[in-house]
Amino acid sequence: MVRQARVLAQATSDLVNAMRSDAEAEIDMENSKKLLAAAKLLADSTARMVEAAKGAAANPENEDQQQRLREAAEGLRVATNAAAQNAIKKKIVNRLEIAAKQAAAAATQTIAASQNAAVSNKNTAAHQQLVQSCKNVADHIPQLVQGVRGSQAQAEDLSAQLALINSSQNFLQPGSKMVASAKAAVPTVTDQAAAMQLSQCAKNLATSLAELRTASQKAHEACGPMEIDSALNTVQTLKNELQDAKMAAMDGQLKPLPGETLEKCTQDLGSTSKAVGSSMAQLLTCAAQGNEHYTGVAARETAQALKTLAQAARGVAASTTDPVAAHAMLDSARDVMEGSAMLIQEAKQALAVPGDADSQQRLAQVAKAVSHSLNNCVNCLPGQKDVDVALKSIGESSKKLLVDSLPPSSKSFQEAQSELNRAAADLNQSAGEVVHATRGQSGELAAASGKFSDDFDEFLDAGIEMAGQAQDQIQVIGNLKSISMASSKLLLAAKSLSVDPGAPNAKNLLAAAARAVTESINQLITLCTQQAPGQKECDNALRELETVKGMLDNPNEPVSDLSYFDCIEGVMENSKVLGESMAGISQNAKTGDLLVFGECVGVASKALCGLTEAAAQAAYLVGISDPNSQAGQQGLVDPIQFARANQAIQMACQNLVDPASSPSQVLSAATIVAKHTSALCNACRIASSKTANPVAKRHFVQSAKEVANSTANLVKTIKALDGDFSEENRNKCRIATAPLIEAVENLTAFASNPEFVSIPAQISTEGSRAQEPILVSAKTMLESSSLLIKTARSLAINPKDPPTWSVLAGHSHTVSDSIKSLITSIRDKAPGQRECDFSIDGINRCIRDIEQASLAAVSQSLATRDDISVEALQEQLTSVVQEIGHLIDPIATAARGEAAQLGHKVTQLASYFEPLVLAAVGLASKTLNHQQQMTVLDQSKTLAESALQILYAAKEGGGNPKASHTHDAITEAAQLMKEAVDDIMVTLNEAASEVGMVGGMVDLIAEAMTKVSIEIDPFLPLCLKVILMPVHFLFLLPVFFFQMTKSVTNPEELGGLASQMTNDYGHLALQGRMAAATAEPEEIGFQIRTRVQELGHGCIFLVQKAGALQICPTDSYTKKELIECARAVTEKVSLVLSALQAGNKGTQACITAASAVSGIIADLDTTIMFATAGTLNAENNESFADHRENILKTAKALVEDTKLLVSGAASSQDKLAQAAQSSANTITQLAEVVKLGAASLGSDDPETQVVLINAIKDVAKALSDLISATKGAASKPADDPSMYQLKGAAKVMVTNVTSLLKTVKAVEDEATRGTRALEATIEYIKQELTVFQSSEVPEKTSSPEESIRMTKGITMATAKAVAAGNSCRQEDVIATANLSRKAVADMLTACKQASYHPDVSEEVRERALRFGTECTLGYLELLEHVLLILQKATPELKHQLASFSKRVAAAVTELIQSAEAMKGTEWVDPEDPTVIAETELLGAAASIEAAAKKLEQLKPRAKPKVSVHPRCLRLTRQRMHVSHRPPTPHLLP
Repeated sequence: MVRQARVLAQATSDLVNAMRSDAEAEIDMENSKKLLAAAKLLADSTARMVEAAKGAAANPENEDQQQRLREAAEGLRVATNAAAQNAIKKKIVNRLEIAAKQAAAAATQTIAASQNAAVSNKNTAAHQQLVQSCKNVADHIPQLVQGVRGSQAQAEDLSAQLALINSSQNFLQPGSKMVASAKAAVPTVTDQAAAMQLSQCAKNLATSLAELRTASQKAHEACGPMEIDSALNTVQTLKNELQDAKMAAMDGQLKPLPGETLEKCTQDLGSTSKAVGSSMAQLLTCAAQGNEHYTGVAARETAQALKTLAQAARGVAASTTDPVAAHAMLDSARDVMEGSAMLIQEAKQALAVPGDADSQQRLAQVAKAVSHSLNNCVNCLPGQKDVDVALKSIGESSKKLLVDSLPPSSKSFQEAQSELNRAAADLNQSAGEVVHATRGQSGELAAASGKFSDDFDEFLDAGIEMAGQAQDQIQVIGNLKSISMASSKLLLAAKSLSVDPGAPNAKNLLAAAARAVTESINQLITLCTQQAPGQKECDNALRELETVKGMLDNPNEPVSDLSYFDCIEGVMENSKVLGESMAGISQNAKTGDLLVFGECVGVASKALCGLTEAAAQAAYLVGISDPNSQAGQQGLVDPIQFARANQAIQMACQNLVDPASSPSQVLSAATIVAKHTSALCNACRIASSKTANPVAKRHFVQSAKEVANSTANLVKTIKALDGDFSEENRNKCRIATAPLIEAVENLTAFASNPEFVSIPAQISTEGSRAQEPILVSAKTMLESSSLLIKTARSLAINPKDPPTWSVLAGHSHTVSDSIKSLITSIRDKAPGQRECDFSIDGINRCIRDIEQASLAAVSQSLATRDDISVEALQEQLTSVVQEIGHLIDPIATAARGEAAQLGHKVTQLASYFEPLVLAAVGLASKTLNHQQQMTVLDQSKTLAESALQILYAAKEGGGNPKASHTHDAITEAAQLMKEAVDDIMVTLNEAASEVGMVGGMVDLIAEAMTKVSIEIDPFLPLCLKVILMPVHFLFLLPVFFFQMTKSVTNPEELGGLASQMTNDYGHLALQGRMAAATAEPEEIGFQIRTRVQELGHGCIFLVQKAGALQICPTDSYTKKELIECARAVTEKVSLVLSALQAGNKGTQACITAASAVSGIIADLDTTIMFATAGTLNAENNESFADHRENILKTAKALVEDTKLLVSGAASSQDKLAQAAQSSANTITQLAEVVKLGAASLGSDDPETQVVLINAIKDVAKALSDLISATKGAASKPADDPSMYQLKGAAKVMVTNVTSLLKTVKAVEDEATRGTRALEATIEYIKQELTVFQSSEVPEKTSSPEESIRMTKGITMATAKAVAAGNSCRQEDVIATANLSRKAVADMLTACKQASYHPDVSEEVRERALRFGTECTLGYLELLEHVLLILQKATPELKHQLASFSKRVAAAVTELIQSAEAMKGTEWVDPEDPTVIAETELLGAAASIEAAAKKLEQLKPRAKPKVSVHPRCLRLTRQRMHVSHRPPTPHLLP
């Protein structure tokens, strides 16, 4: 560190001198002053750094000095960046321009290679995935090229630089997906040339992307703080462009751009409006949290979304024929831009004062205004106005329900009832037309919504007319209000879907709204009309069946959360219910029991709806599980889950506040609310743990808290309502629902950010065909059920009509057949089963081919492949094995619980084995070494067999999460397959490295670099391994360098070293990713990722140079380059290590503190030895009183440090480091003052000295355990098990400090110090017993003889304790206490170490541990009895000592027998004189044999050529004489 500081000081000195020279030569005085000011700042920072380096050099072990040097170096880095900012920025942007050019070129080449390979790609799914990823990349290439050109043309323009950075970062994700898709497709391309071209292009693109990622991160770090200003300028520009567009529209000159249509622009504007709202929500959150970096990112995303919105608004205005609508669209879009500019400006100001209430309020107000403008903009779209008019009409009509009482009806009951039934049928039909119109043109929705509002007006009038004749008008009015609300929700859902047809769950929300309208109508009809029994139920059922029929039209998105196996269970259960209800319909229609008939019709209707929903969901799962369909990609959150939960919570809250809700309905609604809010909170927790965005992380956590708190408050009001259904309690419940609904809506809006959402699956034509049997059966079931209910309706009126009964029987038979067909179709189409069978057959064929090749290789008749080189075969085999390895975990996951993904994964896996066999057999045919031939073939066969095993396990599991009995087999098969992949990869890498092929290693390093950027759960344990991994990597490099110096003579060794370094970098990247996820502050995490990726670049260059040197070992220039690359890697490893240490300062401090405390404990053990020997004396004539106060004061300080240490586990790394360092310093001081106090007692009282030192030793051990527990609990959640361990360690620490204080106070009191010593010993033994009973395995093992030997100490201590109990002398008690400590601790340690010896069986181990515990408990009872005697000595109590000692003796006997059992029948008594003599003789024989071997190796000493001075001879003789003297024993002070 100090050496680097010197180098740094020299470099900064040169920079300061150069800046001063530039300032003197500068003509502009302003620039000259800036240069001089920067030079002065740099010089001051350099001086501070030099002073800190001197301090660190003078005290190399002082952590404070090291920390000062780190801080000074960081200050110097900041000053250097400020001084050379323009030059650094220019260099960084130039590097980014070059990287972007290379990435664009590599991507273009990869797309061309993909098109070339398309013809010969046998895997259709892999080809489709590659084509889709190529399309995505092709869309991003123009933006990247435009960004490069803009930056080069305007080198000083910040906006151009930011545009380049944004386009580069946007290019990374689709580029990485294309690399993965290309690599996955390579093994299945049959054309060798096309496959090699695609493989090479993918590698080049991966390397280019790695460089682009690093360059864009550095450029963002340099230019990122200006993102907010750039976004503000962009929005202002968009506002001006919209103003120009309006002027053009007024002149009639506004024309649509090529490719723009009204429908396309309408959809673009609708979908973009949501993206704008989501990015603005994130902007608000970032600004409120004061995070400048992510506020800039959110501002940039907002500006990009607004740019798309402005283009779409212009396109709508240009495409529409109505000039008024065009002007309104442009005006509303301009208002959005104006409000957005104000919002970004307010966010910028809020960053300066994070947490300021006024700025937060202004932000919220501006955001509301922007949201209002955004809604106005969407409402200007064609068709939206008509829906708004319909909504307004419904609202105006509903005002008729606000009167206190309704006028009496002017019509008869029959007329009113007939009119209501007709209006209900028309309204239900209009609702279906609204749903259908959302799939057509905007004009269709306008017409359907207008007709719906007219029909609603007629229905409302009919309902009011009917209510005038009803006895309970309030309930009728309540139902009419429910219908009004449901109708408004239907139009709102239709409006939302027409604006953004691709919105998640939008179709389901619309279908649910239509069903809600139907259910509300049915409730009113049931309440108001008086028909023959059973007639209303039949009409209601028909309306319900008509509504759910739309589910089966095109099930291309999930309709529920049901899994495939849940769908099967649902179909089975509902079919059973339907069968019973159909029998009841027929039976009760015959008998005339029409009330029961109506109930059966209602039950049948619900069962049919359940069957339809399950069939639609099963059809969707079957469609997406087809291998030709495009599988969806899981995002951070599932927007469908959020939207569905939002809808369910709103409906439940509506039921809660509905006056007509019964107690059971209220409880049911409360259950629904609790279920969905719990699911939302859990989803927020998972999302928070996965996201890299700290703002999103905090927002998800905060949203979960708001939802949980609102739910808790609502539950309280529900409990009160359940106890008393009064209007006051219902009103409180209504008030409590508002915050919950608001919190859920805000969370749903935030979760709809495109950054978080999943990519939905796309069902292929083959998938749609697979759906048809299920859909046809379900539609037949619904149609025949509708006919059956209509027929039953007429039979209920006229049960004596025989032809109608035969018709009913026919319909019943059709329903039964269609349900059977439905069940059969669902079972036959079980996702993944057919694909598993095909894959198993294919892999079995491959295994037979490998076996045939192995037989041919054994008989040396394996035909050699001459059409391809060994290098190409090795590369092919490596590529296919890597892709197989990537599929293991996805297959295991799908087999355990994702049935829809199973078919895709197993088909993809099976497609790789034919190329695997071809490459493996080809490589074996070109391998001259027979052993290597068989190794490649055998390992390939093992891999195929392990794949077969995982396929059998996956087929049995089937993706059923409830089939838990299969999950262990799936996990085991996956592990075996991973081991098979690792084995063959090791073989291939070794073979490749021997001939200088390093392409595979470069790919592995590049892949590891990419994974560094992937976020993980930050609550994963950050263990010491995170720090030790780069240290191990650093230790490997000197060996590597040493071998490189010999590379000319031993070039073959470089391959193995390069392979080892590649593996180590993979581990380092994983651990670095974990460290970055938990590092504090966030800048350190970013630094760790950047430095690990920089190290990856260095490793790639190093491996490439090593491969080049192996190919040409005599090239001195390559050797020089290799050494330079190695030196660069060394420096980068050091940078990674420093970043890791900076990010885990607290953990490092805990490790250092624990080491210091271990040293203190060892020092105290030495002091106890001195005290026991009677040589611990005070240097001066001091008394214990001189040290008592100092001991007490230091002990209290240690208690405070303990509190800080415990709280530090949940706080930042800095606070944890301070607490650990402080506690280590305090325990050092306390140990010193206690030692001085013990010495002041004098050597004539050694037992008391030992008692006192044992007390501080207990404290030190407890502190060591506490530090270890704190380190393990750092950054963990409060409910983590390590937190409970921390609390337990803290409790022990407090107990031991209290014991020390009591001991200090009792030391000078001869009457009580023995009692105090015994109490401390009892507490110590209890703590040791707790450690003994823990499940922790000891670090080392010992022999049973050692365990037996330690029991003698227990026997002696027992006798001593009995004697002390009889004598009651304090001196005897102190001696007993000190002896007991050592005897019990040694016995427990030896017993546990012997029990865990690998040769000891589980039964014997349990027996030994049990009797070790019994022995300790018996001895504890003995000591506690002695303590009781000391407090109140009686002959009876002393007489009981014998029984306690007998129990200890019995336990010791059992313990000895257990130890004897550990050795079995071969055990001998180590104290037997014969055994001792035999051991001595064997040892002597071994020594004689060793000496004889040494004598054989001796050679005559060569005569010295130089004469030796006689004085030197005398000195030599003296040294020899001294060396033969026995050593003089002495004790170190």
